[in-house]
Amino acid sequence: MVAKAVLVVLVIVVAAVAGAAGFVGGYEYKTSPAAQPAAAENSTLSVLAAGSLNGLFPEVASDLVNETSGISAPSAAQTYEGSLDITTAITSLSAKADVAALADFRLAPELLEPKFATTEIVFGSSPEVLCYNPSIAAFSGINESNWGADLVTDVTTHGNAPFAVWNASTDPNGYNEIFSLELQGLLYDGGNTNAYYSVLYGGTAGQPAVPSSATTLPEHESDAASLLNTGVVSALITYRSYAVVNHLSFVSMNPIVGLASNNSTALADYAKLSTTIVASSGGLASVVPAPVLFAVTIPSNAPNPTLGAEFIHLLLSPQGDAILAQGGAITPIFPGWSDHPSEVPSVLAPDVVALPAWASAFLS
Repeated sequence: MVAKAVLVVLVIVVAAVAGAAGFVGGYEYKTSPAAQPAAAENSTLSVLAAGSLNGLFPEVASDLVNETSGISAPSAAQTYEGSLDITTAITSLSAKADVAALADFRLAPELLEPKFATTEIVFGSSPEVLCYNPSIAAFSGINESNWGADLVTDVTTHGNAPFAVWNASTDPNGYNEIFSLELQGLLYDGGNTNAYYSVLYGGTAGQPAVPSSATTLPEHESDAASLLNTGVVSALITYRSYAVVNHLSFVSMNPIVGLASNNSTALADYAKLSTTIVASSGGLASVVPAPVLFAVTIPSNAPNPTLGAEFIHLLLSPQGDAILAQGGAITPIFPGWSDHPSEVPSVLAPDVVALPAWASAFLS
């Protein structure tokens, strides 16, 4: 899976401003996809994307439909699920989509390229946060430093609902929540990475983590909002994008803990951790922490690759940035970072730059 390495992230913060042609947010945006002669007509946009993008990508798709004649983007053609489920669907189940978006920028280069995709474009970042039921007494006064201790108090209190966990072998948020728990202990419990993790997980070293039946409830991330709002679970860790779009109560984490930081201290802390998952091949793979970066690609078997390119063009525009940045959901990155800029469709050439040097070295 993802090799253990030190990852340095320079996040480009772009002001999300909707607008027409001209200089917007510090760069020149040419025109909307509707004005592009290459815009696909008489076709249906199909999307495979991370579950945390479910509240954002449909809006981008809707805008594309409104601006481009002869296309449609019905919800039936859009699937939102775990990013590792998506790569498996493409590589093993012959799933076809015009756009595939993943919540870990390492996945497309490692699992899809070069056979199933030729390049990826990193388009935004979103840290992990703790979402919680505000009516639970244990969470009164919750903040960046005490949320780990409050979570332990909550799930060990008789009668309280459990903590929701995701399958780390199918969803990057599954391994990211493990890292956030360990990093919280590292920073706020005297360096003890097991302080909060061990209350929620067990298992044998070198094997996949095993959620505790006493304190956790394994679920699918797409159900997170419903589970929390109905009291089936009392808390969960997910991306800020999902929390914002679904209007969940949440507490922000220390940037290191939330996998948003790239300073030397963060990199040293990340290098101390790893977890094991079941790879799509059925064997075991080691995963290490990395700041959360969302990436998109056009699969090689896309039914309408031109339409996929137009969707990404809109996603990277000020109009798309404004959608992504609603309520602080995602911090857009423009120009997008491509691991193979020469491979992007011509309509996207002005929208991308090469991955930063740290990323190119890391992925290779």
